[in-house]
Amino acid sequence: MPIATVNPANGETLKTYEAMGEEEIERRLQLAEATFRTYRTTAFDERARLLNKAAGLLDEDQQEIGRVMTTEMGKPVKQARAEAAKCAKAMRWYAEHAAELLADEEPAESDVKDSGATRVRVRYRPLGPVLAVMPWNFPLWQVIRFAAPALMAGNVGLLKHASNVPQTALYLEDLFHRAGFPEGCFQTLLVGSGAVDDILRDERVRAATLTGSEPAGRAVASTAGEMIKKTVLELGGSDPFVVMPSADIDRAARVAVTARVQNNGQSCIAAKRFIVHTDVHDAFAERFVEGMRALKVGDPMQEDTEVGPLSSERGRSDLEELVDDARRGGASVLCGGARPDWPGWYYPPTVLAGITREMRIHREEAFGPVATLYRAGDLDEAVLIANDSPFGLSSNVWTRDEKEVDRFVRDIEAGSVFFNGMTASHPAFPFGGVKRSGYGRELSGHGIREFCNITTVWHGA
Repeated sequence: MPIATVNPANGETLKTYEAMGEEEIERRLQLAEATFRTYRTTAFDERARLLNKAAGLLDEDQQEIGRVMTTEMGKPVKQARAEAAKCAKAMRWYAEHAAELLADEEPAESDVKDSGATRVRVRYRPLGPVLAVMPWNFPLWQVIRFAAPALMAGNVGLLKHASNVPQTALYLEDLFHRAGFPEGCFQTLLVGSGAVDDILRDERVRAATLTGSEPAGRAVASTAGEMIKKTVLELGGSDPFVVMPSADIDRAARVAVTARVQNNGQSCIAAKRFIVHTDVHDAFAERFVEGMRALKVGDPMQEDTEVGPLSSERGRSDLEELVDDARRGGASVLCGGARPDWPGWYYPPTVLAGITREMRIHREEAFGPVATLYRAGDLDEAVLIANDSPFGLSSNVWTRDEKEVDRFVRDIEAGSVFFNGMTASHPAFPFGGVKRSGYGRELSGHGIREFCNITTVWHGA
C-alpha cells in the first residue's frame, strides 16, 4: 500500500511520500535510544510542562488538523475537531495525574517486617523506546492515548502510522517537537507494514502497542513473543447493544443511531449488533430504522454532514460483501444496503434483520454504518447472543432493573459494560478488550503502567 493521502470523498490522490530507507530508520532508532537515556531522568514536572504545551498547541491547531484528518480518512469535520479537542484533554489529564499514578508504593508494614527488610518500595520505571503501530480511523486519538502516558512515564515513542494518514502522522511528530520535547522523544516512521517486523525485532525497541486488525495483531504479537517483548493489543470489536423492556426506548433508539454511525461507522467500539427484547423489539426497530434512514450522508467537510465516506474503496467493498452475504442468506434489509451513485467511497446507513449464525456478518466485524438487529426472548438469550462473537471489546446495555444490571456485569464477555449510554473512552478509565479484541489496557493508571518496569526495591538492616 503506498504512503499517500487519498481523499475518500472523491478518490483523488493529493500527496504521496517515499518510505524511509534502512539508513533513516537506523538513524531514528539510534536517536530514540540515545534520547531515552537522558529523558528517562527528567522530573514529572518537566514532562508535564512539555505535555501541557503540546496540548495548547493542539488546541490552536484544531481547525487545521481537523481538516487534514477529514481529507485523509473521511470523518465529518465536526467529529475531527472534536477528536483533536479530546486529545488535548487527555494530554492535560496525564500531565496532571501521572506523578500520582506512578508514585512509589509502600507494602504493608507487617509484610515488610516478615520479609526481613527495613523498607520495601515498588517503583515504576520506564522501559525505553516503544513502537506504536496505529490505525487510520482515529488518527490523532489512537496515537495520543498511547503517547501521552508513555511520555509521562519517561518512555520515548516510535510511531508507525497507517499508510493512508501520512500528513497526520507527520503532524504528530512536529507537534511534540514544537512543544519542546527533546529530539527523539517522539518520532514518526514513514514505512510500510512490511518494515514493522524488523523494527520490532531490533533490541533497542523494548515494547510495542498496536491498535488495528486481528491479522496485524497476530503478526505483532507473534514477533514480540519470539523476542520476549511486552505488547498491548486493541483489535476489532463487534459490540452488542442490548435493549431490555425497562429501557427508555425513544432515547435508546436515538443513541443507537449515533453509536452505530460515529466516525462513519468505522470504530472498534461502535455498537454493531442490536439485541432487543421481544417485548420492545418492534417499537425500538421502528425508531432505530427511522433514525438511520434520516441521517445526512455527504461531503465530510460540510458542517451538517452526519455520515461521510468510508476510508477506502477496499473498505467499502469488504462491507458490501458482508451485506450481500447476509442478503443471500435470507436477511432483510430494513434501510440502505446499496451504494449511492456518486464519486467517493460512500455507503448508506443500513439495518439488517433476520441474522443467523451462518451469515458472515454474525461473526465478522462490519467496519462501516451497517447494523444488525436481533430479537431476544429474555435476558438469558440476550446474553447468549451478545457473547456469541469472537470479539469482546465493549458493550452497551439499556435497562433500569438493578438485578439485570448485576447479571449483565457478571455475564457479558467484554472489557467494558456501558449502561443506558453509548460506549466512549475517557483518560481516567481503563480501555481494552478480551477474546480476539486483544489484551492489555490503555488509559487510566492501568494504561500508563503497561510500559513500565515494575521494580521491587528492598532494603536490609
